Amino acid sequence: MLEALEHCKDVGEALWPWKDTLNNRERTVILKEQRDWRRAVEIFDWFRRERGHDVNVIHYNVVLCAVGRARRWDLVLMLWNEMHFCGVVPNNSTYGTLIDVCCKGGREGVALIWLGDMCKRGLIPDEVTLSIVLQAHKKAGEFEEAECFFKRWSSEHGRRMGGHPCYNLYTYNTLIDTYGKSGQLEKVSGTFDQMLREGVAPNVVTFNTMIHVLGKHHKMEEVASFVSMMEEFQCFPDCRTYNILISLYRENNDIIAAEHYFRKMKTENLAPDAVSYRTLLYGYSIRGMVTKAEALLKEMDERGFLIDEYTQSALTRMYVNAGLLEKAWCWFDKFHYRMNSECFSANIDAFGEARYILLAEKAFICCLKRKMLSVSVCNVMIKAYGLVEKLDEACGIADGMEMHGILPDYLTYSSLIQLLSTAKLPKKAVYYLKKMQTAKLLSDCIPYTLVISSFAKNGDLSMVECLFTEMIASGIRADAFVYAIIIDAYAEVGNVRKAAAYFGLMKKDGLRENPTICNSLIKLYTKVGYLAEARETYKVLKTLNTGANLYASNCMIDLYSDYCMVKEAREVFENLKVGGSANEFSHAMMVCLYKKVGRFDEAHRICKEMQCSGLLTQALSYNSAIQMYVSGGRIGEAFIIFKKMLASKTPLNDATFKALKVILMKGGTTKAEIKKLELLRRNNSHDCLYQWYLALSSAV
Repeated sequence: MLEALEHCKDVGEALWPWKDTLNNRERTVILKEQRDWRRAVEIFDWFRRERGHDVNVIHYNVVLCAVGRARRWDLVLMLWNEMHFCGVVPNNSTYGTLIDVCCKGGREGVALIWLGDMCKRGLIPDEVTLSIVLQAHKKAGEFEEAECFFKRWSSEHGRRMGGHPCYNLYTYNTLIDTYGKSGQLEKVSGTFDQMLREGVAPNVVTFNTMIHVLGKHHKMEEVASFVSMMEEFQCFPDCRTYNILISLYRENNDIIAAEHYFRKMKTENLAPDAVSYRTLLYGYSIRGMVTKAEALLKEMDERGFLIDEYTQSALTRMYVNAGLLEKAWCWFDKFHYRMNSECFSANIDAFGEARYILLAEKAFICCLKRKMLSVSVCNVMIKAYGLVEKLDEACGIADGMEMHGILPDYLTYSSLIQLLSTAKLPKKAVYYLKKMQTAKLLSDCIPYTLVISSFAKNGDLSMVECLFTEMIASGIRADAFVYAIIIDAYAEVGNVRKAAAYFGLMKKDGLRENPTICNSLIKLYTKVGYLAEARETYKVLKTLNTGANLYASNCMIDLYSDYCMVKEAREVFENLKVGGSANEFSHAMMVCLYKKVGRFDEAHRICKEMQCSGLLTQALSYNSAIQMYVSGGRIGEAFIIFKKMLASKTPLNDATFKALKVILMKGGTTKAEIKKLELLRRNNSHDCLYQWYLALSSAV
C-alpha cells in the first residue's frame, strides 16, 4: 500500500485494490508513514470521503501531529473543530499531541490553554505530557506554576495508581532543570537523591544539568564532586559536559581549570566543537591573554571553525586594551563585512572606551557604508565622543539620526543630557530635554535631575525652580535626590525659607530625610547660625543608621564654636575620634573654640595631636595654630608652626599674615618696618617670604 501511494499521486487510484479491506490499524500506519504533512492530509481527506472508511481519534491524533509539526495552526484548529462536529471525542493522546506541537512550535501559552481544556474534561496527562507541560512553564519563566502543576499531577496520579508515583528519567531531568532555573537548589538536590533512591540511574543529561545548575550558583566544590560521580556511575562526559565545565570555570575566573577541561576533552578523544573553542577564546580575550588567544585562533582556523560576533568583538577589545591598535583594526576590518549592527556597536565601544576616537570614527563610517546604523551604534558613538569631550560631535550624531531613519531613544537623550550637564552647559542640555519630552521618552526624573544639578552648580536658581515646576506639572514625580540637590543649592546661598519650603514639599511627597538632605540643612543652619534647627537635624541624621556624617559633625563643631558651647562641641569631637573619622578640620575647629574661650592648654594639646597625626597640612589648620599661640602669648611656638608651614609649601593667605603681623608688633617691630613688609607682599616681590621670615626671626 505504501509503495503504491509513493508511486501513484492519486490516493484513490493507489488504494483502489484495498478500498474494501482496509482496517483501522492499516489506516493509522499509512498516515504515520507519510513524510510530507500535505500528503498525510490528502490521504486523511480521502479516508473521510470514502464510504466504509471511518476515521477515529487515533487517525485525528496522527494528522494533528503532522500539521502541528509543520506549524499549520489554522489546520490544527480546523481538525479540532471537525472532530467535535463528527462526534470524535479527544483522548489523552490528542491533548498530549497538541501540547507537544505547540511547545515545540514556540506557542507555550497556547499549550497551557490546551492543558486547561484537558483538565476540564477530567483527563490526567501521562508522564510524557507532564514533562512537556513542565518544559512549557519553564520556558515561560513560570516556575511556581510548574511546581504547582507537578504537585497536583503527582497527587492525582498517586491516588489513581494507589501509591507513591514513580517517575521516569526524562521527568526527573525536567524537574531538576526546572528547580535549577528557579534557583531552588535544595529541591534540585532532593530530586536527584529521590531519583537514586528509586533506582532510576542518572544519564549524562542529568549530570550536565546538575553541574550547570550548581556551577551557576558558584558551588564549584559540588561541581567537582558530580564530575567524579559520573565515573562511579560509568556515565561518561560528552562534549556538552566539557563545554559546561569550561564555561563555568571561565565565569568563576579560573582559566587554568577551564584549560584543563579543554585539554582533557581532547585526551578523551572528544573533538572540541565551535562552542568549546569560542568559550575558552572569550576567556582568554577578556583577560588580555593575547598569545594564548592567537594560538587558539590558529587552531580554530585549521579546523574550519568560524568566530561568532560575540567573541569577535571581545578580541577587538583585547587588542585595544593591550595597545595593539594595528592588530585591533586589522581584526575589525577582517570581519566588518559580515557584522550585524550589534557587533558594530561592540567594536565601536571597544575603540571608544579606550579613547581611540579616530578608530571609533573609522568603524562608525564602515557601519554607515554597510547600512547597519542603529540606535545602539549611535549611542556608543555618542558615548565615545563624550569620553574625549567632543560634545559638538556627540550632538551631531544625535541630530543626524533621523536623517538615517533612526529615532533617538531614552539612552540617546539621557547620555547627551548627562554629558552637557557635566560640562556645565545646562542650557544646551535643556534643548535635548525638550526633544526628549516631545518624543514622550521621559519616564523618570533622572534627565531633569541632571539638568537641575548643573544649573544649581552654576548658581542659576531661577532655572532650578523653573525646571522643577515643569517636571512636576508634566506628571513626573521627584525623588529624594532631586530634593537634595535643590535644598543644597539654597543652603549654599543661605536661603532658609526656600530650603525649608522644598524640604516641606519632599515630606508632603512621602519621601523621608536622607543623609545628603540632612547634611545640606545642617550646612545651611550653620551658615545662618540656626542652632536649634541644626541640633534637631543632626539628631535625625544620627537615627538614619548611617553613623553621623563627618561633614555634618564638623558643621556642628563649627556652630558650637560660634556659640562657645565647649561641652557639646567636645562631645561631637570625641565621638568622631572614637570612630576614627576626626579629620584636620575637626581638630582645627576645636583649636579655634579653645582659643576663643581662653583654654590655651587644651588648644595646645590638640595642636600637638594634629602634628603627631600628620593633620597639619592646610592653611586653615596652620592659621588656627598660629593664632592660638599668638593669643596665648607663646610667640616662639607660633613661629615654629610658621616655619613648618613654609617647609610644607602651604600657601599663606590674609589670615596668616594678619597673625604674623601681631607677632611682629609684640616683638617690637616698628610700624614703618611692618609697612615695608606689607608693601613687599602687595607687590608680590620674589623675596617677600624671605624678608618676612627674617623679620619674624628677629622679633622672636
